[in-house]
Amino acid sequence: EEEVDVHFEPLIKLEAVQVKTLEEDEDVRFKMRAKLFRFERGTGEVRLLQHKDTKKIRLLMRRDQTLKICANHYVTAEMNLTPNVGSDRSWVWNVTSDSSDDCAGPQTLAIRLANPDYALQFKVAFEDAQKLNADLKTKIGGDATADTKEETKTEEKKEAAKPEEERKEESA
Repeated sequence: EEEVDVHFEPLIKLEAVQVKTLEEDEDVRFKMRAKLFRFERGTGEVRLLQHKDTKKIRLLMRRDQTLKICANHYVTAEMNLTPNVGSDRSWVWNVTSDSSDDCAGPQTLAIRLANPDYALQFKVAFEDAQKLNADLKTKIGGDATADTKEETKTEEKKEAAKPEEERKEESA
């Protein structure tokens, strides 16, 4: 038998391209393998990522083989993490806007972890993230309230400076 040596030279040489996922700007606060459900979303690593500049924490999960995002949302204080009925290793919560697929909007998600200990670790990390994001919101909210008051005063000054005829036209 004759030995065949098949070797092809590429026609075009491609340069390596660095893909930016925006995860480079975030620190991992929690990472664990899990399965996410909303009509079977996928299995992969669920991560709680904290942005280095804004300090906001979001939940991100990518599927194993395809690395497609199956969960991507900020962890807010309004989310209520409840145990899934009949399981001590899974949790359910509602999301106002999950941007992992085309239909971003309110959704109910469930996650199942390998054992009850991991489920408890996830709950603790999730609740810590809720608390940190709520603290950030109140800290930023105080500054935003001051800005809003300043804008209101500016609008009132502009309104007072308008001639009376223009105000009548606007109200009509």
